[in-house]
This record gives sequence, structure tokens and C-alpha cells, in this order.
Amino acid sequence: MSLAIFDLDNTLISTDSDHAWGEFLLEQGAVDPIAYREANERFMADYKAGTLDMAAFLEVALKPLADNTPEQLTAWHQQFMVSKIEPHILPKAEELLARHRTKGDTLLIITATNRFITAPIAERLGVDYLIAVNPEVANGRYTGRVSGVPSYREGKITRLHEWLEDKDFTLDGAWFYSDSHNDLPLLEEVDHPVAVDPDDTLRQVAEERQWRIMSLRGE
Repeated sequence: MSLAIFDLDNTLISTDSDHAWGEFLLEQGAVDPIAYREANERFMADYKAGTLDMAAFLEVALKPLADNTPEQLTAWHQQFMVSKIEPHILPKAEELLARHRTKGDTLLIITATNRFITAPIAERLGVDYLIAVNPEVANGRYTGRVSGVPSYREGKITRLHEWLEDKDFTLDGAWFYSDSHNDLPLLEEVDHPVAVDPDDTLRQVAEERQWRIMSLRGE
């Protein structure tokens, strides 16, 4: 029995949930239609290029959580799951999760997307453990600030080791599945790194290091 760790966006689901949430907010008229769309697209491009300023991104991404009531956010998220996430649930991803469950492995999603967006997705996929960016909460409302270290690039390793401190799990024999070169630090940390529908940079590294490369999309 080992720890099976999964990136979420464009790995277990065929979309980026952070970007999709931004698109959803635009459709609801909840954010500035010009400035927010421009920022959403710019940050997505920066992420793909490996040049994302995480602090600047989170300042924009977490503001709508602070600007709206928990009740409104919950209602929106239910709509978001139906329209933006459910169509991107990958049957092969669910099969992969099921194979690890059958082996008795412990399943964990680790993502640079915030917990508000991703906790219901992890629940939908039947994954009990989630490490995500934690939006700060005060007096029952989101503040628009981040709590703790963002789980992005090397931050994923920091957060994972923090999570492991009070668990019985170790990284011995651990798996990590990801599509993104941004996850190279964590891929290098585990015994079984797997590139899933990888971007060009990750594919090249995986081929050079003879890591497993797989697809969860299509036939």
C-alpha cells in the first residue's frame, strides 16, 4: 500500500478548474468583463509558460470569494460543477483512481487551485485527501488573502511534507501523476513519477528520464 498523489487540472479532469471558474464568474456577470477576462487569460498563459506570479494571481483569484456571501458562492459552485466540471470528468481517470483504491493505496489530490473550487471536485472523484491553496477565512467570510504556503511548484513539496507530519504515510513507493512541467519538483520527489497527457516540456523530460507517460483522454 502506497500513497497515490494526483494533480487535478488537466490530469484527472480535462480542464483547468481555476480558469473555468473565472469563465463561470464572467458568465454570471460577477466580475469586470474586460479586466477580469484579460487577467484570467494572462495568468493561464503565464502558468503554461512556467512564469506565473502566484501572489499576483491569488490577489485576483481570491477577490471574488471575498466580494460575495458564502451562500451565493455555494449556489454558484453547484452550478459550476454541473456546467463546467462534470463534462470534463474523465472515465479513464476514475478507472485509475479505482485501480489504486483496489490496491489499497491512499489517494491524495494536490493542486495549485484553491480549496473552495477543488474540495467539491475531490469529493465528486471520491478522493478523501486534498492539498490545495487555502483561502483565508475570518468571521465566516473569505478575506481575499491566502492562508499558509500556496501549493504551487516547490510549494507542493512543502505542503505535502507538512501534511505528512501527522500521518502514518510516507513517500516510500509513492506515485505522482501530473500533466505539467510546473510539477517537476514533486515528480522528482517520488518513486513513481507519471506524466499524464503532458505538456511539451514535461513530455521531453519524461522521455529523457524514462518516466512513464500515459493518457487519460480519448480511446
